[in-house]
Amino acid sequence: MQKIIGIVAEFNPFHNGHKYLLDQAGDGIKIVAMSGNFMQRGEPALFDKWTRAEMALKNGADIVVELPVMGAVQAADFFAQAAVNILDKMEIDELVFGSESALDYQKIVTLYKEKSTEMENFIKNLPDTLSYPEKTQMMWQKFSGLQFDGNTPNHVLALAYAKASAGKNIQLHAVRRSNDFHSKNLSGQIASATAIRANIDQQNIFNFVPENLKQLYQQPRVTWDDYFTLLKYKVIFQDLSGIFQMNTELENRIKTAIKKARTFDELVEAVHTKRYTRARVRRLLTYVLLDIPRDFQFPQNIHVLGFTTQGQKHLTKVKDKLVTRIGKEAWDSLTQKSDDIYQLGHREFKEQNHGRKPLIL
Repeated sequence: MQKIIGIVAEFNPFHNGHKYLLDQAGDGIKIVAMSGNFMQRGEPALFDKWTRAEMALKNGADIVVELPVMGAVQAADFFAQAAVNILDKMEIDELVFGSESALDYQKIVTLYKEKSTEMENFIKNLPDTLSYPEKTQMMWQKFSGLQFDGNTPNHVLALAYAKASAGKNIQLHAVRRSNDFHSKNLSGQIASATAIRANIDQQNIFNFVPENLKQLYQQPRVTWDDYFTLLKYKVIFQDLSGIFQMNTELENRIKTAIKKARTFDELVEAVHTKRYTRARVRRLLTYVLLDIPRDFQFPQNIHVLGFTTQGQKHLTKVKDKLVTRIGKEAWDSLTQKSDDIYQLGHREFKEQNHGRKPLIL
């Protein structure tokens, strides 16, 4: 019986490091829960979700399913919870992820399973002047003795996967990662997605990308620059009080800063504070762009973006949980509305949902 392996990813864009992770995952059916058209740190995907799904399927993935927008654009704990819940529904045996740490994450699963109430109460009692990432790291330091130096983003996400896996029959498998997650330099054998996005027009990026993806890298692409005018319009002319995670202080900061900001990055720099991290501000501005309300529900079913013939065999076992074609009925209204806004970023983008069938490789 084949092992069912789960991987959480953005593939923004897919590169040799992602292929290495898929290769290191070992033998089995590899299911990727991939963010749709908006990313965890609050930005539009460089390439659309169908292009990135095809990249993955050509390089080791057997099934790619979509992480809905309100699972994808969230802080680490909530991002991980949404993704792991989907992969659990897909009946995975093992979750594979990259990390800078050699920690035994299975022990973290056990710790959180035994002390989750105490740990969450600890977070609730910390002062609101601290950011949520700071509170989470303080929790891990107190209960597990872990220390953080600010240079281990994959390790922080791995801890979130461990929390999300508590109570589920999922084994964790960490693949050691050593390259600088945020480096903008193209160097070594594996470059970060950050570096590739920063150098996307340079021919030497193809030293860090699987050979079979050169053509897909020619597909339409976008950045925040393609949406900034629309965001500016929404901030100036709309009431932002009903937006998810908005408060009066942030609304006032955003509406003041938008008058002078000439770019998205300038706006983020003007709004963020020690309490409101850049990542939180970027996500909040994404919620503004996408009109994300305070109350929402996750879709019950799972949207399949693509699969291989090997992956198809597993899909038949979980078919009652799947959406393979979106017609008149919405799969997830928030994700589909967000995709409509994403399409505005480039005139050559294809329809993202209605009538689209899963890719089959």
